[in-house]
Amino acid sequence: MTQSSTPPRIYITFVEEDTAARNEGGLEVFDGDPRPVEIPSEMVKQRQDTRTNLNSEGSFPLQSAADDGGPFDGFNKHPRTEQTMLTRSVTGTMPRLDFDRKQHLTPLFSLHRCPSVERNWPTTSQPVALLIVFAFLWAVATCLLPSELTHPAGGLMRLVFLFVGAQTCGMVVALTGLPDMLGMLFWGVLYANVGWADFRGFERLEVFLREMALVNIMLLAGLGLDYGALRSLFRFIMLLTLVPTAAEVATVAILSHYLLGLPWLWGVLLGLVETAISPNVVVTVLLRLKEERLGLNKGIHTLIIATTSCNDVLAIFLFGVILGVIFSTGDLTSQILQGPIGIVIGLVYGGLCGFALLHVPSYHAKYTNGLRFSMVALAGTLSVAGSKTVGYPSAGALGCIVTAFVAGTGWRKRPPTECNEVSMYLDLLWKFLKPVSFSLIGKEVNFSVLAGETVLYGAITLLVAVLLRLVCSYLCTMGSELDWREKAYVTLSGLPKATVQAALGPAALDLARSLNAQEEYARAQTVLIVTVLAIILTAPLGALLMIKLAPRWLKRSKDDGVDLPTQDAGLAQERV
Repeated sequence: MTQSSTPPRIYITFVEEDTAARNEGGLEVFDGDPRPVEIPSEMVKQRQDTRTNLNSEGSFPLQSAADDGGPFDGFNKHPRTEQTMLTRSVTGTMPRLDFDRKQHLTPLFSLHRCPSVERNWPTTSQPVALLIVFAFLWAVATCLLPSELTHPAGGLMRLVFLFVGAQTCGMVVALTGLPDMLGMLFWGVLYANVGWADFRGFERLEVFLREMALVNIMLLAGLGLDYGALRSLFRFIMLLTLVPTAAEVATVAILSHYLLGLPWLWGVLLGLVETAISPNVVVTVLLRLKEERLGLNKGIHTLIIATTSCNDVLAIFLFGVILGVIFSTGDLTSQILQGPIGIVIGLVYGGLCGFALLHVPSYHAKYTNGLRFSMVALAGTLSVAGSKTVGYPSAGALGCIVTAFVAGTGWRKRPPTECNEVSMYLDLLWKFLKPVSFSLIGKEVNFSVLAGETVLYGAITLLVAVLLRLVCSYLCTMGSELDWREKAYVTLSGLPKATVQAALGPAALDLARSLNAQEEYARAQTVLIVTVLAIILTAPLGALLMIKLAPRWLKRSKDDGVDLPTQDAGLAQERV
């Protein structure tokens, strides 16, 4: 019997995966009605190799050789070939498909169809997730609470819709490249001036939410103080903190006294609100520059982070002292002693809480980080609320900051395996409180009482004070190893003002309302209006200048050295 030169024909059939098959004379025959399909003999070897690549469940893994130019794996953008399609059909792991329809096999949800969506999705997905969380909370509240509390026209739901709308507007504005806080602020202004900001019956809840935003910011500022960075760059950090801050506060106090008619103490209070640098904007930009390895060579990132934290700590602490003096009651002696007594109370309380957090809970406990976060948040809340109860409101801010600083310094000394995630949890909490803070501050801007003179003179006051601050900051960098471009960039980092202003701006107005101090109400409202102007004029401009000028003014490092302190980097993941 002569052997034919024609290559043998191989037939396969499409059946269920668990159907038994046997080989008879070069054919695979299944226990069922076979539907033979002829395939080229040169594909037999690949078919055998394909069977060996199956996982334990008899199916292909999602990842294939697509990354090496191989077959398409269903989630990558490499095109499928007829050979690959038929090979998968041989294994019985997918139904037989016509080859002329292979271009429709890419999943509709594949992000590779839109590279811009894929690139921005890690950032955009966070506000989307928050909106979904708000929706779930409203649905649960509808099921559990009385109808008058969950009705859209009720005060509680008006408050909730304020936050939901602020989150949505912030997400839309962020797509344009501007800080999302501007959209949140705009929504609050719109909400108030169309008559929706009627929260009767829930005023105390509104004040509590504002205080929680302030507590969050102060805890983040305290954790952002790195003891090692403070020691190594102490001289320049102190110069960049004290000199520009004093110059800006003095300028605001003088101009607001003569242009806005504020008393000297109120002018100092306004200056302390305006001088704080936004850690939200600054740290976000620095994290972006770190990815591009810009400015990592001379400690620029550490210098900016430490200066921002110290500036905020100083502004928040002195703000609490001045606010306590303005609204204090009693004779002159008690007013003078209230500041120093508040400092002592804040230092003692913060130190005790910080040391306690170093030992409780244990470093080896299973839920250490969760318990730490809960204790830090509650300690900060008690510091702010309790200081008002005992009559020393200036102790609240300092107690918050000292608690976080002492605890954070001790946590950094632990081995790297015992990582601290408290700052990450606080940053997640800020995702919820950020729309709360900025929408509530925008809600206080009522166009009906907004005088043109206040806006004009407030803008002039801000412009002069900020320019003087920038000049003083540049002079403070003299004597460092930085060149003039790097000095200018460090100076520019003091321009953005947003986060702390959103927390401190309404504080005086809330206190005037709670104490029914009618004579101080108009002054507190002036402080709030100028604060809103500071956010609108400096936050987007500062962020854009820092991003656009970094490639021109900062050097690109060849290595991947990390200049940001680990704790500081955890303060602001995806805020752009």
